[in-house]
Amino acid sequence: MTYRLWGDTETYSETPISHGTYRYAANAEITLFAWAIDNDPAQVWDLTSGDPMPYDLEVALTDPECEVWFHNAMFDRTVMRNAVPDWCPPIERWRDTMVQAMCHSLPGKLATLCDVLGIAEDKAKSKRGGQLVQLFCKPRPATSKIRRATRDTHPVEWAEFVDYARLDVEAMREVNRKLPTWNYSGDELALWHLDQLINDRGIAVDLDLANAALKAVGDEQAVLAERTADMTNGEVQTATQRNAMLEHMLAEYGVALPDLTMATVERRLDDPDIPQAMKELLRVRLQASTTSTSKYKALVRACNLDGRLRGLLQFAGAGRTARWSGRTWQPQNLPRPTLKDDAINEGIVALKAGTAGLIYSNVMEVASSAIRGCIVAPPGKKLVIADLSNIEGRGLAWLAGEEWKLQAFRDFDAGIGFDLYKLAYAKSFGIDPAKVTKDQRQVGKVQELALGYQGGVGAFVTFASAYGIDLDALAAGILPNAPQELLGEARKFLAWLKLKPKPETYGLAEDTFVACDVVKRGWRAGHPAIAAWWPTLEQAFRDAIDSPKYTFDCGTVKMRRDGSWLRVRLPSGRALCYPAPLIDEAGNCSYMGMNQYSRKWERVKTYAGKIAENATQAFARDILAYNMPRIEAEGYLLTLSVHDELICECPDTNEFTHERLAALMSTVPPWAEGLPLAAAGFECQRYRKE
Repeated sequence: MTYRLWGDTETYSETPISHGTYRYAANAEITLFAWAIDNDPAQVWDLTSGDPMPYDLEVALTDPECEVWFHNAMFDRTVMRNAVPDWCPPIERWRDTMVQAMCHSLPGKLATLCDVLGIAEDKAKSKRGGQLVQLFCKPRPATSKIRRATRDTHPVEWAEFVDYARLDVEAMREVNRKLPTWNYSGDELALWHLDQLINDRGIAVDLDLANAALKAVGDEQAVLAERTADMTNGEVQTATQRNAMLEHMLAEYGVALPDLTMATVERRLDDPDIPQAMKELLRVRLQASTTSTSKYKALVRACNLDGRLRGLLQFAGAGRTARWSGRTWQPQNLPRPTLKDDAINEGIVALKAGTAGLIYSNVMEVASSAIRGCIVAPPGKKLVIADLSNIEGRGLAWLAGEEWKLQAFRDFDAGIGFDLYKLAYAKSFGIDPAKVTKDQRQVGKVQELALGYQGGVGAFVTFASAYGIDLDALAAGILPNAPQELLGEARKFLAWLKLKPKPETYGLAEDTFVACDVVKRGWRAGHPAIAAWWPTLEQAFRDAIDSPKYTFDCGTVKMRRDGSWLRVRLPSGRALCYPAPLIDEAGNCSYMGMNQYSRKWERVKTYAGKIAENATQAFARDILAYNMPRIEAEGYLLTLSVHDELICECPDTNEFTHERLAALMSTVPPWAEGLPLAAAGFECQRYRKE
């Protein structure tokens, strides 16, 4: 009969936890092991006392019938594998209340969960705990008389620490009792176990490249600092001194910049009114502010002694959609390379030879573009990589029932159809896709990226800027040929908008705004099923809030509210979760969630387009996840997931190919019949952006 062990470990390591769980755990020891069996009172085994492991705990850890529940289990499991490997249960017996919470769109931090779930104070995570962890789990500061605080040096605080550990188990158990299980059982639980295996496996790293890049970047930072000081007569010591740079440019050139973000700097570099001397200073700023330095440092610090980097994925880290997010090195946020593959390979050779500073005028660009190349295949292996093609565009069309577009994807995959960006533009303006120009295709690409989730002019302008589209030139090309109906609607919309106290026209000239609105309206007119799906979703969301225990059908998804939970049932059977939904006096829909800007748990507004985005991204995640177990079973050992891409480590033989991996990834699940899926990939010894 299955039963549960609730556990929590307190640890000590000389390695900072900021270096990553796996690097930390390699040198960690367990000091306290708090535990409880089912509903029995929590106990604490103090390993520093010399007492043997309690018999009941030993039985539970070794009993195949016992589920092992921890909060942030990857940490405790990794520490146990290193510190007490004989007592560490196999992966399939582990469960994680943090992941369980995140799978249902709740915060992962235990103290926050206790607050959100209203757990009684005596059962809640001790607020004093953070201070005790600082005292006993880390080396003391260099100014301290002792290197490490222990039960002998701080007996009173140690007694508090033991009680704190016990309370953690009590809090975790109470949290579990209040959490749903919809998204953390069956296939999803098995998928989390696979995720843990992937994290344990990690990726092989070219540490020689990483260390060489760090040295080259450090040397270049010194050169750039010297140039900055020379160009500013010593007023600014380094180009990374934001406030000093802004003050100098205002005083010296009379130019006031709002900030020194990449977008702002790049816009000013194209401004003919900016003095050349100031532009040169801005170019130095761009080079000096590259993020590659921190990325290389994180990689080197987190790598284990065997040259592998582990623990890079957080299951359900993307909150609402349950997509994977990154940990430590954050592989999902690597800078996009600006150099071509051949140039990157040449740059890697130069970095490792220590000659990059002699060859390249922009060492920072070389280092930033080369960072993906730190992921390598070990001897006798190769990397087999594949990426789902436009899965969000395909998923949105399938969910909304946009049949013409689904057929267009099928035709394109078969080699008999037009490029979808050309089709998007052609569909918007009723022209032959064969006559769509290169510039018009770029507009179609921005339409696809910006408008699928009810995006308006603001979204289009944001993406257009990112892709270098001249909006004034766009207006000059579109307005003379725009359908009169769309043009009239856009002009009426602008006139209505201008009646508002603060009209949102994004600093655009009137004709430019109208042209962008025409582009938006044209895309919506060309996608009638998607445009109709948005209000259907929001109305069902509202109906579900108002009518608990009734299920509202939106075609491919269903909505239902039970108690404090509104669920959007996805085709896979998994659910999007919206805790505590309501409609306020102004008629806005909202729910309780983590504000992505403040990182606080608070009420978050939503609307039709955002619900459509959540559903589509969650659907895309489920498509990727569906085939991962089969891919692993066929010997394509998964080492990393980056957005819609899978990176596998395989024997360097003809048996393992990117074509086979792509075919496995594009296998359509039975719950997504009719979805056109495609994937493409490549094989390499060193990871790159395809």
